[in-house]
Amino acid sequence: MPNGVIVPTDYKYGFSKPESYVFKAKKGLSKSVVEQISSMKNEPGWMREQRLKALEIFFSKKMPKWGADLYAINFDDIYYYIKPIDRQAKSWDELPKEIRETYDAIGIPEAEKKFLAGVTAQYESEAIYHSFKKQWEDKGVIFLDFDSGLRQYPELVKQYFGRAVPAADNKFAALNSAVWSGGSFIYVPKGVSVDIPLQAYFRINAANMGQFERTLIIVDEGAYVSYIEGCSAPVYTVDSLHAAVVEIFVKKGARCRYTTIQNWSSNVYNLVTKRAFVEEEGTMEWVDGNIGSRTSMKYPSCYLVGQRARGEILSLSMAGYGQHQDVGGKLMFLAPDTSGEIISKSVSHSSGRTSYRGLVKVIKGAERVKCNVRCDALILDEKSRSDTYPTMQVGEDNVRISHEASVSKIDADQLFYLMSRGLSEIEATSLIVNGFIEPVVRELPLEYAVELNRLIQLNMEDAIG
Repeated sequence: MPNGVIVPTDYKYGFSKPESYVFKAKKGLSKSVVEQISSMKNEPGWMREQRLKALEIFFSKKMPKWGADLYAINFDDIYYYIKPIDRQAKSWDELPKEIRETYDAIGIPEAEKKFLAGVTAQYESEAIYHSFKKQWEDKGVIFLDFDSGLRQYPELVKQYFGRAVPAADNKFAALNSAVWSGGSFIYVPKGVSVDIPLQAYFRINAANMGQFERTLIIVDEGAYVSYIEGCSAPVYTVDSLHAAVVEIFVKKGARCRYTTIQNWSSNVYNLVTKRAFVEEEGTMEWVDGNIGSRTSMKYPSCYLVGQRARGEILSLSMAGYGQHQDVGGKLMFLAPDTSGEIISKSVSHSSGRTSYRGLVKVIKGAERVKCNVRCDALILDEKSRSDTYPTMQVGEDNVRISHEASVSKIDADQLFYLMSRGLSEIEATSLIVNGFIEPVVRELPLEYAVELNRLIQLNMEDAIG
């Protein structure tokens, strides 16, 4: 890939550690690399076959011509698999010193101390540490990294793998299906409510690295789970690629909340496919925060396949110099009496670009659907840009669907008033921006809301200087 854009030097997670790995595949994508990944993981034959079929699909599909500009990606200049340690650690003390220091700086051990139900840490291609509270294991809850899930529950993984996001869905889903490594596997039994969030943190350390985690969540009837993921990477002058796939199955009367705080550095292409199938009276909630990356294309979706199913998508994006956040959501109403909402908030500054891209589809026979879409954009300077690309496909008359959109700038009177009360321009602007994105932030756990506010403050410092 060519040199990336110049990024702010105070990016919080922009440090890197010396590379020290057990194994590092050669650059480039080929059948031999895919077979090597599968062999090193000692996978069943059916998974290897799925990988190889997905590789053929990837090579056959053209790059998308819509959305963000992806033509600078050089697939031959990427490492598709890096194994940082021999085996997954059971305690922080077992991790190599440089990896432990990385996660100490990010704050993972501290997060675990705050009584999170479970923590998985992924470094490069592998989950390197995993902890899960015994109280949930005793209730039958499964929370593993995806590789362990495949080893321990191969039939369950085989039943659901690729059902929500088949390899042929898009070029980057095919890429993930061919070279996936790491990620999370979660199963919540009937009637069990995991009332403390499960957490995963994904870290890219190496230059020219591709990270391709796979996440599968199954929430059985009447169950509940909340899952939170965070992402970061060092700043390099070459670009990295993150192409994940998330598949979620929400059974009858169940509920799942999936929260992302994405703060990749500005040399990362973030191209993710996230999809949930929601059965009768189930609820799926996506809370999606996109702060970092050079380019993001991500549209969490809900396929509402059962009566009275509900889907909610809260999307936040912020784009500064050299960034394009092309994000949004999809609601597919495939049964009567289903409902959903998309709320999108975007902030662009310092020549950055944000785009909302959404799809609402109601099939014939899906009567009494209720859906509301609201897109609000805040532009902080004349060189920044915001676009909205909503698509509505309604095949039924007896529905209630609304769409609202607004574009605004910082109110000069508000800014003057706050500065007259003793705030600096940066502090005043940050306060206004935090008020603008409040509908998303209030849905975050406290520690994540605080972290997001800090990231907003850093972005405002870069914007105003």
